[in-house]
Amino acid sequence: MKVFKVTGEINKPRLSTPFVRELLADKSEHAVEKVYAEIGSRHRVKRMHIKITGAKEISAEDIENPILKKLVTGE
Repeated sequence: MKVFKVTGEINKPRLSTPFVRELLADKSEHAVEKVYAEIGSRHRVKRMHIKITGAKEISAEDIENPILKKLVTGE
């Protein structure tokens, strides 16, 4: 499994909120799909209101989430 950083924005009629998510996935397409599912479920946002601006693989040193970092590095 690789670590991906997905950035984007939630565009609701009166609110625009940027977000950054780090997660484990096999491909960047899987990471994007997981972000759509998680944000749609948690915030009750339809996919048409979520705009993904980037999904890139990051190294273990660049991970900011401490739980994810511990899982990947095994420390």
